[in-house]
Amino acid sequence: MKRISIRHSVTGLLLGSSIIASAIMAVQGKASAQSASRSTLVAPVNLPHIHGLAFSADGANLFIPDHHGLAVYCKGHWSTVPGLANDYMGFAVTKAAFYSSGHPAPNSNAVNPLGLMKSVDGGRTWSSLGLRGEADFHHMAASYGTSAIYVWNTGPNNRMPQVGLYRTDNDGFLWSHETASGLTGQIGVLAVHPSNPAIVAVVTNDGLFISMDSGSRFSARVNGVQVVSASFDLDGKHLWYGSYDKHAVLTRIALSGNSQDAKRIALPPLHNDAVAYIAQSPTNRSELAIATFQRSVFISTNDGQSWRMIARNGVTS
Repeated sequence: MKRISIRHSVTGLLLGSSIIASAIMAVQGKASAQSASRSTLVAPVNLPHIHGLAFSADGANLFIPDHHGLAVYCKGHWSTVPGLANDYMGFAVTKAAFYSSGHPAPNSNAVNPLGLMKSVDGGRTWSSLGLRGEADFHHMAASYGTSAIYVWNTGPNNRMPQVGLYRTDNDGFLWSHETASGLTGQIGVLAVHPSNPAIVAVVTNDGLFISMDSGSRFSARVNGVQVVSASFDLDGKHLWYGSYDKHAVLTRIALSGNSQDAKRIALPPLHNDAVAYIAQSPTNRSELAIATFQRSVFISTNDGQSWRMIARNGVTS
């Protein structure tokens, strides 16, 4: 089975086993909160990296975090969210807020790394939730309709004594370490159920794993194929995942079903590329967005039956 060689820029992790001639710059990373109005910046918006993808709570804006701030697409136009151009390495959203982690903007005197941050105004301003100077969470996810946040911690800090999966339900005030029994492979992606925060999915280079008990125990749901992304459907009954097997694949599965319940979604032509991020509009669940490892972005308004490109290889249109 041919595997696409995907280097996640946030971890330096090579998920594939072969190196293709045109190596794909990957992105890591899973928008809600309140809408941000378009910036007045005249300069064109480019996407040198993509570290997430999400709609605003009203479905009007599509947000993309990267090394240089937050890009936003609204009604056919791209702009940049006003504020400090932080390097948003980790990005997660709920209905009420954005959460992020990473590094401060070059013109900022903020402590590096940023720890865990929260924004309630669409990414214009951020407040610290702790761990400044200690933690840079590249892998993080949030339950859209609840307050639960999961992160994969890569080194000890004053709230997390060991490496592994952690959960908070109170904006980082208290963290619980989850044992993650049964989870194997190198961590790639986290995703959390939109209404039941005890259900969490993790993508590794061994496949797609799901836990029903807050990350205590995981079981493999998809293996034997290179899984590269995952996101829970907002209906709470399905999960989307991107994979690569000679070509890019996007699949929607029922949480309570088996592999025969899987539905493959037709994708636009992608050459040596795959789906890195999946987003669904909270106000129109038939509206989907995908971002690829080569930094192309597409929108569908009919459950993936057709797609419209809004960025190609990091160049917005």
